[in-house]
Amino acid sequence: MAEIKGNSAYKSARNSTYWQQLQMLAKQPWSLAALFAQDDSRATLFSMQAGALYMDYSKQCIDEQVLASLLQLAESCELSTRIDALMQGAMVNTSEERAALHTALRLPESAKLDVDGQNVVADVHDSLSQVARLSERVRSGTWRGFSGKAITDVVNIGVGGSDLGPLMATTALDEWADTNIEVHFVSNMDGTQLDNLLKHLNPETTLFIISSKSFGTVDTLSNAKTALSWLLATAKLRAGTEDSVLRRHFIGISANSEKMSAWGIHPEHQLQLWEWVGGRFSLWSAIGLAIAIRIGIDGFKALLAGAHSMDEHFAKADFAENLPVLLGLLAVWNSTFLQVNAHTVLPYDGRLSYLPSYLTQLEMESNGKSVTQHGDHIDYDTCPILWGEIGSNAQHAFYQLLHQGTQQVSCDFIACVSRYSGQSQNAPLQQQHELSLANCLAQSRVLAFGNAALQESEVQVASAADKYKYYRGNQPSTTLLIDELTPHSLGALIALYEHKVYVMASIWDINPFDQWGVEMGKQMAESVHQAMQQAGESQFDSSTNQLLKHIQQLS
Repeated sequence: MAEIKGNSAYKSARNSTYWQQLQMLAKQPWSLAALFAQDDSRATLFSMQAGALYMDYSKQCIDEQVLASLLQLAESCELSTRIDALMQGAMVNTSEERAALHTALRLPESAKLDVDGQNVVADVHDSLSQVARLSERVRSGTWRGFSGKAITDVVNIGVGGSDLGPLMATTALDEWADTNIEVHFVSNMDGTQLDNLLKHLNPETTLFIISSKSFGTVDTLSNAKTALSWLLATAKLRAGTEDSVLRRHFIGISANSEKMSAWGIHPEHQLQLWEWVGGRFSLWSAIGLAIAIRIGIDGFKALLAGAHSMDEHFAKADFAENLPVLLGLLAVWNSTFLQVNAHTVLPYDGRLSYLPSYLTQLEMESNGKSVTQHGDHIDYDTCPILWGEIGSNAQHAFYQLLHQGTQQVSCDFIACVSRYSGQSQNAPLQQQHELSLANCLAQSRVLAFGNAALQESEVQVASAADKYKYYRGNQPSTTLLIDELTPHSLGALIALYEHKVYVMASIWDINPFDQWGVEMGKQMAESVHQAMQQAGESQFDSSTNQLLKHIQQLS
């Protein structure tokens, strides 16, 4: 099994000729307009395709020398060994001393991967069979509520990866839904989402999925408790018992069977997670039950197959032709060397509306670190601040800053090439789709070249105009085109970004699979909550004490 070498190997890479060379190259006055003027073949040179994904990164501030140095840096950081370690189930999550096996969740049933003497592929497919069984019971109408009526609505209660993953995927693939059963998502701790949703649902026909790896997340369990109370209020009027309500209206997904049972989840309705499934990498597991209910188990398996195809590409393709490697190295170049510390994701497709939020968690929770895997303080920039929005909406929101602000921001433009094609009744929608694609290409062009992107006559008008109409350009971007949005291509797209994160972490020598930064806030919240329920002076800082006092006075 592949092993990652010690800290000395990484330090030699950090102080290597390649790192120093990139530092020197970053000091050059990079101009995208000049780079394109110097080389007519630039777009061909800096583009690559894998399956249904085509990536054009020619609008990044790089040349062949930068790319060569980045690829050499990747080799010096032992990226090949690190990729092998990830795929083979080595202990890549060093702080928690375990593997990170999200790639195993999409291995075909015929594969075999032994970790600590256990074939995890067999476990994964056993769980997938359970997902298929439960989703089919719901979809077929076999699953009945306490009053004997078939399920019409499913509510996934989770937070973080237990919410963002299935929410993003079911939204993106809703056109593939082949059932009238509606799937909803609740994550907010304050109850707003749940309260607004329950007003429109029938307790007799609503099924809840409680998704929590630990089955101890306060956000999730507080919503689950409220949902149970809502069901019981109606069930009592219909002579339904609490045991019947729990058995007929709740499914649990967790790595903690004891806590699920203690809460009241029936053993037959418990789906297993494993400690090696990180939350933000978990939609491929039983956490994806909501996806399977909405688009069917075959659609869910196609999603897994798409991700697996990207896993294979990541593991086998030469780095110079490897989409995740290239995407990750570009991110390192921008953030660490060019000090471009903001990044935005801009899908020009409404189906991908939750993708920016999903990637925000994936990247910032994974790589928002300032200490190496070996405990050394990091003296270079790591993960940029990431956000995003559907491109057409963003144009009327924050593109002003992208075009004329003072901040350097790198951008990912994402669009689907084919949609509504071959459907004469959808001609107006096809035209809208083409307009969206045109805006995607136009915006990346203007961000790259500024006023120089305009036609000659328009340049004269712009140059004569007031300075506040000037577009400076030189904002780096990558454009990802998807042949067509399908479960398979979406799976490949998500896996592409997962592996991008791993590449970045490997270069920075950080652990992308823990999230200790979120733990202290949770612990402090428990102390503050206890103080909030008690009279007397609190023993916190003066600001927190004052705020608590104000809240207690109004309570």
